[in-house]
Amino acid sequence: GAVKTYTQTSSGDEHVIGFHLPGEILGLDAIQNDQHGCFAKALETTAICEMPFGRLEELAVNIPSLQHQMLRLLSREVSTEAQMISLLNNSTAEERLASFLLSLSERFKRRGFSACDFFLAMSRQDIGSYLGLALETVSRLFTRFQDQGILEVDRKHVQISQH
Repeated sequence: GAVKTYTQTSSGDEHVIGFHLPGEILGLDAIQNDQHGCFAKALETTAICEMPFGRLEELAVNIPSLQHQMLRLLSREVSTEAQMISLLNNSTAEERLASFLLSLSERFKRRGFSACDFFLAMSRQDIGSYLGLALETVSRLFTRFQDQGILEVDRKHVQISQH
């Protein structure tokens, strides 16, 4: 299933900081000081396998390829965070949503799912929170992309055109 990670303000407002798809790892933020800096919430029926970091370290010592894969994963996380910061600072609302959808498409593809036909587990409100956009802007952009023939949207079902 899909999971969103978020922080919460003192007034109780949520700020979405990430979406995690089936097969992706979450909780890496706690490696530094054994404490998570955010909350996580399942967006649909989800199965999660918990692995204590100490056990993962033990396995990585005995399986060098696992250690290499963990370093690649951490590197990807750092790169993704840098890209997101750049996107939020230097892009229009349209570019933010398009980049988000393309990123989801690529992530689904890496997991063996369709890159152009998928369901969004997250709400438009959560997408807006993640991209720093108002709900109305996200909804308007989905309509605009559909009117332009870029994608077809039926509630949470998205089909990206292949032309």
